[in-house]
Amino acid sequence: MVEDRSIASRLFDGFIYVVLILVALITLIPFIHVLAGSFTTTAELARRGFVLFPTEWSLTAYRYIFSTDTIFKGLANSMGITLFGTMFSMFITSLMAYGLSRRDLDGRRTIMFLVVFTMLFSGGLIPTFLVVKEVGLIDSYLALIVPFTINAFNLIILRNFFQNLPEGLEESAKIDGCNDFGIFFRIVLPLSMPAIATISLFYAVTYWNTYLPAILYLNDTNKWPVQIILRQIVIVATGLSFDDSGFEDAALPPSQSVKMAAIIVATVPILCVYPFLQKHFAKGALLGSIKG
Repeated sequence: MVEDRSIASRLFDGFIYVVLILVALITLIPFIHVLAGSFTTTAELARRGFVLFPTEWSLTAYRYIFSTDTIFKGLANSMGITLFGTMFSMFITSLMAYGLSRRDLDGRRTIMFLVVFTMLFSGGLIPTFLVVKEVGLIDSYLALIVPFTINAFNLIILRNFFQNLPEGLEESAKIDGCNDFGIFFRIVLPLSMPAIATISLFYAVTYWNTYLPAILYLNDTNKWPVQIILRQIVIVATGLSFDDSGFEDAALPPSQSVKMAAIIVATVPILCVYPFLQKHFAKGALLGSIKG
């Protein structure tokens, strides 16, 4: 009987592995298609439609994207916005989340109600634009950071994580003479690295993908992030003349491979950050779901 159960258990484990591999492949196939399409020729894209491994390799799309230094300016702008925005958002969010996690804070229920309220209702696009304009943030990088400093969902998740930390640690620190800031920076933050890494990744992806705010608030093209630059590149590529472009097949616009290359250029930098946060991200994937 024990042997039968062991065999059944192994078969079940094998079935789970097969399902997980299939799900992983389904998840990876679109990205592989985009990556392969960015390295193939226009003629092959027109002939095959769906490409997972190019038979005719071409760097035309990447040469077009990197033909000027505009893309490098966009990448530098996006990196600066992402780095500063993530650090600033994490600093403010973690401070507020820690304060709201303290049960002795007066009015914390009212503040939490206001936080949750912003998840359901917002001022809207035009009022937000008017506020940004009145405080003088138009054409400033701060317009892409300050209005989006705190994400209500991230704040709630981080607050729940802080609430799960043992209260005895804070009491012991107070006996040793630590004040609230000392407890936060010396005890709470070091113990919360999984949560900090996870929320930081959420903020980083949000700032890296900044698109609509940049269109609304930035008039200086030298300040545009990479998402806006890639949009302009794709628009220009779409309007190329097929007769003068030198591409092999006019059946498929040159913009098709350019669009795929633009997706890769916009995605790879943020993907490079994940390996450094993977250890903490795996631990913080279920933030606030259990105590202990």
